[in-house]
Amino acid sequence: MSYSIGSEPRKNRTYLATVILAVVSSFFCFSCGDRGKQLGAAITSRDSTSWVTTMGVDMLISENGVIRYHVIAEEWKIFDKMDPPFFSMEQGVYLEVLDSLMQPESTLRADTAYYMNETKLWHLIHNVHAENIKNEEFDTQELYVDNRRDKMYSDSLINIRQDKQIIIGHGFESNGNLTEYTIRHTEGVFPVTETK
Repeated sequence: MSYSIGSEPRKNRTYLATVILAVVSSFFCFSCGDRGKQLGAAITSRDSTSWVTTMGVDMLISENGVIRYHVIAEEWKIFDKMDPPFFSMEQGVYLEVLDSLMQPESTLRADTAYYMNETKLWHLIHNVHAENIKNEEFDTQELYVDNRRDKMYSDSLINIRQDKQIIIGHGFESNGNLTEYTIRHTEGVFPVTETK
């Protein structure tokens, strides 16, 4: 009976290599097994998925080289392949409209916001609350901010709280900083002073 030195460790190494090869081969077999499955249309085409998703956004946006907006959003998605492309903020947004000295002219909050980059249009939806420099407060469920025409508007019910009165209307149009506005189909709560 012959006995060669080092044959036992060689057998162990061969056994270990065989086990590793079997594990790796089974991994590749399992990972390739689902290749025949069809993915949904939204997944196979990047057109409907966001290009970038950013969490905890605090940014300044300029228009024609002038900083016009300060935006804070929990989540910011860029859909660059959609027609038209847009930005999505579906976890809430806080927006300041800035003057030439970068001071807030008006502030807006909403549960959801979309920004159409080509048309420079903001679309704010659900629990929209805005304030102007005169401390007037505007509450509605939908508001558009049109940068190109420097105006804001809504066709929804709007509630405006001024110093001594509340105005309610269905439809609203304003300049870009909410200081000059027209309310359609108005009703309201107005103070009445009694005279003798």
